[in-house]
Amino acid sequence: MGGSGPQGPVGDRHWGGSARFAVGCALGFAAMAELVDWDAGTLTALRTLLWLTLAATLFVVLLPPHVTAGPGWLAVQGTLRRHVVCTDALVTVRQYDGVSLHLVLRDAYGHRLELDPRVLLANPLLWHELDTGMRRSLERGTLREGAEVLRRIGHRIDDETARSVLRASRLS
Repeated sequence: MGGSGPQGPVGDRHWGGSARFAVGCALGFAAMAELVDWDAGTLTALRTLLWLTLAATLFVVLLPPHVTAGPGWLAVQGTLRRHVVCTDALVTVRQYDGVSLHLVLRDAYGHRLELDPRVLLANPLLWHELDTGMRRSLERGTLREGAEVLRRIGHRIDDETARSVLRASRLS
C-alpha cells in the first residue's frame, strides 16, 4: 500500500479552469472583433492579424501562472519562464501587500519566485509541500527571514479548512 502523502508532483487544481477561461475570452474577443469588422466591410488580412495579435495578448494577460510542487521544490510556470525554488533550502520568504498580494521566496542557491498566496489557500497539497520544505529549512538553519509569514498563511489555511468542515457538517 502507498503512503498517505502525495505520490508525485501536485499542481494548482483550479488552473485548468482558469486556462480555459483565458482561452474562451481570447477566442470570443477575436471572433467578435472579426465579425464586427467583417460586417462593416473593413476586414483585411492586416486587420485580421491585428485582431489575432490582440486576442493572443489578451490570452497571455489572463492566463495565470501554473504552480506545481513536489518533495523539496516549488515551481511557478509563467507564460515565458519557469521559476523553481528548493523549499528545503529557503533563505527568505517575504509577503508584499499592494495592488496584488504576493509572496517572494528565495532559496540558498539564488533562485527566486513570486506566488499569489491565494493559490496556496485553494490547494492544500501545494501548501503541504511548501510547509514541509519550510520546516526542513528551519531545521537546517537556512531560513533566516519569513518563517512567520508562512506560519500566518498556515494558520489561515487551517482556519479556512475548519470552517469548511463545519459548513459541510452543518454545524456553523
